[in-house]
Amino acid sequence: MKSVFAAVALSLVASSALAADVPSPPAFTPGGGTVCRGSDGFASDFGGRRTFGWRPEALTWVKANLADPAIAPAYRALIADADKALAGATYTVVDKARTPPSGDKHDYMSIGPYWWPDASKPDGLPYVRRDGKVNPERDTNAFDTADLEAMSASVEALALAYYFTEDRRYAAKASELLRVWFLDPATRMNPNVSFAQAVPGRSAGRAEGVLDTFRLLRVVEGIGLLGPSGAIKPEQQEGLEAWFGDYVKWMATAPTGKEERAAPNNHGLWYDYQIVQFSLFARLDDVAKVIVSKAPTRLASQIETDGRMPLELARTRSYHYTAFALQAAAGTADLGRCVGLDLWRATAPDGGDFRKALEFILAYVGREETWPHPEMKKDAIELYEISTRAAFAYGDAGFGAKAATLAPRYPTARLKLKLRPYQP
Repeated sequence: MKSVFAAVALSLVASSALAADVPSPPAFTPGGGTVCRGSDGFASDFGGRRTFGWRPEALTWVKANLADPAIAPAYRALIADADKALAGATYTVVDKARTPPSGDKHDYMSIGPYWWPDASKPDGLPYVRRDGKVNPERDTNAFDTADLEAMSASVEALALAYYFTEDRRYAAKASELLRVWFLDPATRMNPNVSFAQAVPGRSAGRAEGVLDTFRLLRVVEGIGLLGPSGAIKPEQQEGLEAWFGDYVKWMATAPTGKEERAAPNNHGLWYDYQIVQFSLFARLDDVAKVIVSKAPTRLASQIETDGRMPLELARTRSYHYTAFALQAAAGTADLGRCVGLDLWRATAPDGGDFRKALEFILAYVGREETWPHPEMKKDAIELYEISTRAAFAYGDAGFGAKAATLAPRYPTARLKLKLRPYQP
């Protein structure tokens, strides 16, 4: 791993997008309760479960309250999903219908969600963009997006079901899915997304494709939750950590990875969230700390002094994309505690701060119809997660009230099983 860190660190230091001279976030001072200790995560306070974003106090509270009417529908939906995964197939990148430009089906491949065949051209090429309208071709067996989604959702469901029921069958199936996707030489995905979010007739792969792997965030947390089951053997755990270490190296050094890191909108925020968590899982604490220490620059550049995020407001789905961007920032802020930095309270010399951005969009909860910017669907479940995280981070009952308003809208959401209601 030392060689991986050396390559990653050099790339990060050389990055103009992250090298601005701004104060690092303040040190995070743990209060009472559990503590995330770098790449060991919460293992010491969570019975050996090496999670980073899934907090022990939330999951233990949920486990003790599964019969609560506010939680029970989500729990029933989870078990149904886990049982379906238990009886279902495994997933792999090698069974897609198309072959990537590399000629290697082990390379992940997808197309951009908002790109469609040009109806005015006989062959439809080059594809044209329709912002906010997803081309269903993306989720066909020609590409890997649907299988990546199914694998990661299944691992998450199985890991949570194992934790809540202690039925080891769920852990064994999750281990099988992980082995097939990441480790088996015949079926594993190569640790890159060089051919992700391609645009037929225009590009074989784009920087935006790095966003596809946000689905692996829940895989990392699921692996941690499975720890005490024994279903993931030491050699498998080592192989998984090596895979994510190699992916971190690719994210930091590949041309499309570097381009995505420089993205000035939600893509840059999701890049940070992913690489911080993947680095922690791969035991590359120093890489995670570098990213978190530069995150205030990223936020300040995207947020106006009144909390608006102009690049997200310009989209046809401005409400969704503002929430989506802040979901990533909130995730990175929580992970910052693992490396001893408090991104929630970080400031930068210019631009708006994180809390202002949260207050800006959460002011519309309960009155979404007054949102004054383009939006095709004024609903964003991300705001439930954001407001809950913010309530605990700031000890703010106002944010907690927003979460309480949003919670009944999503009775079966899996988020209900990973977060607990805020209480002052």
